[in-house]
Amino acid sequence: MGNRRFWGTRSLILITGLIGLLSGATAGGFFAFTRDLPQIRELENFEPSAATRIFSADQVLLAELFLEKRTPVSIDKIPRDLKTALIVTEDRQFYTHSGIDLKGILRAVIKDIIAGQFVEGASTITQQLAKTLFLSQEKTIIRKIKEAILAVQLERRYTKDELLALYLNQIYFGSGAYGVESAAQLFFGKPASQMDLAECALIAGLPKAPSRYTPLVNPDLAEKRRNLVLSLMLDQGLITDAQYRWATSQPVLNASRTATPGFAPYFVQYIRPALEAAVGPSLLYKGGLTVHTTLSQRLQQTAEAAVEDGLVRLQQRMRSTAGPEASPQGALVAIDIGTGGILAMVGGRHFSESAFNRAVDARRQPGSVFKPIIYALAIARGFTQASLVLDAPVVFKGGNKGEDWQPENFSKQYQGEMTLRNALTHSKNIPAVRLVERLGPSAVVQFAHKLGIDSPLSPNLSIALGAANSTLLEITAAFAVFPKGGNHISPHGVTEIIDRENVSLWRARPAIRPVMTEAEAAIMVDMLKSVIEEGTGKQARRLHLPVAGKTGTTNDFKDALFVGFSPAVAAGVWVGMDDFSPLGNQETGARAALPIWIDFMEATRSESTALYFDIPDHMKTVWMDPVTGHAAVDGGDGAVKALFVSGTEPKRR
Repeated sequence: MGNRRFWGTRSLILITGLIGLLSGATAGGFFAFTRDLPQIRELENFEPSAATRIFSADQVLLAELFLEKRTPVSIDKIPRDLKTALIVTEDRQFYTHSGIDLKGILRAVIKDIIAGQFVEGASTITQQLAKTLFLSQEKTIIRKIKEAILAVQLERRYTKDELLALYLNQIYFGSGAYGVESAAQLFFGKPASQMDLAECALIAGLPKAPSRYTPLVNPDLAEKRRNLVLSLMLDQGLITDAQYRWATSQPVLNASRTATPGFAPYFVQYIRPALEAAVGPSLLYKGGLTVHTTLSQRLQQTAEAAVEDGLVRLQQRMRSTAGPEASPQGALVAIDIGTGGILAMVGGRHFSESAFNRAVDARRQPGSVFKPIIYALAIARGFTQASLVLDAPVVFKGGNKGEDWQPENFSKQYQGEMTLRNALTHSKNIPAVRLVERLGPSAVVQFAHKLGIDSPLSPNLSIALGAANSTLLEITAAFAVFPKGGNHISPHGVTEIIDRENVSLWRARPAIRPVMTEAEAAIMVDMLKSVIEEGTGKQARRLHLPVAGKTGTTNDFKDALFVGFSPAVAAGVWVGMDDFSPLGNQETGARAALPIWIDFMEATRSESTALYFDIPDHMKTVWMDPVTGHAAVDGGDGAVKALFVSGTEPKRR
């Protein structure tokens, strides 16, 4: 009896110990699985990554920026057909299970054992959500256990509809679309709330293998998968025979579907660094922000058409000399003079072929377009439109890197003494070089920087001929100083950035600085008007608008430019070859670039309510002989009207 009691007691102790060990092992295993699991309560503040949308000033969607293209929607915006299609396809017990499907798991385990590998996942919608939100995509037993634990926790905290909404906003649907709203817009060109039965069935069939079944890549497979989903819905009595026949007869892609927005790509590329600097890359690409820009969709379309039409005309002329392979490039940028906002930007002929932005990144010689900067400094130094400068052959000792330099006029003709107004009107080279010599090359460089030319400039006499490289945006912004009353305003493309809660994160505060007096700026406007009225820009008179500007052509006709402005808009056009080869004989700024500028400026009439350029009160317009600078009889032969500060005008003899 004693031995029996002893062994009985000992057995009880052993059994109790084994139970304790098993319980401890189970608890330890559970702890090992759960200790590094994410906290489900973090989902209370979870905001899925969403695309940032960029809009023009007239509220046209220009582009979306994203790492995962996603636009979250609430459960009430999701069609009933999509819910039922998804559940019948992915998880028929969704509304009855507690996060895991034990029968499904057992069935999958048996199939996996027979196959010797993972062939069936048996994941419920909740498990798929847990994996997408918290876990990696690796196929291991440990990951599946963690997935199941997280799924149960999710079910305890959220309603079925909340889980379904999280799933549909988070899951990948192929072709870069994350979330059902992005998928609906990408595949059908409509919001998810407007999807019909056929479209809902297609979307519901994608999560199984989104890259394989996306209709953009494999429309035939997408159709088969959609029809399988529809047959499952029919078998379960969720749709009628008539609905099934109609839905299976529909095309997989909407015929009215439009391409993913990609309007004004050079402009979007231009503002992207500024956006990253303002809010940081993470918030920009994941935060679902709204970006408002200065771009006018109407003017952008006009700019793109004007550049393409002008380049087609030029290419046709080039075929006789350069052959059919000639492919000239062009750029255009337009700025709102009042605000500094960029209204239009064309950085090249086709962004898909070349993303290089020739409007802001190409540093090319501006040719005679640089001359107004020299004349503006002369006016600021006390010269007037009637001041005389000598137009005659000259040799500058050591003027070209130590070598003697003899510049020439484009026409090879010289007129002796002439007024500053006449020299600029007819784009004479020698008077411009003589002015740089008198003003000092370093002073010209400093003044150019004040006007907004940020590119490095060498203080040489050759700067008078536009030999120093600059960008089209810089030179256009510099010209905008003249109609802006002598003030430089930094060109910019973004006005405001708003977060997904409609809170403003950033607003544009463009820097404004005075460069010259209002009177000096008004004189420059008047001188550049003469280029249109009497000089190389005569073609622009057909606009019947108050406009002013300057042509530019570089050596061997490698670059052709026209930069000018109305009272409201400044615009610059560049045309050239990327390899710096010539455009062809006589392809000047007036011939290759000015027609593009005219076509664009024709569309800016509605941008301006001003009929004339502003003239300060203490100034007066007088008749002047443009050759001698003397006062002329009103309307006399060859006389022109010129603007002067009162007291500096030429007096009648």
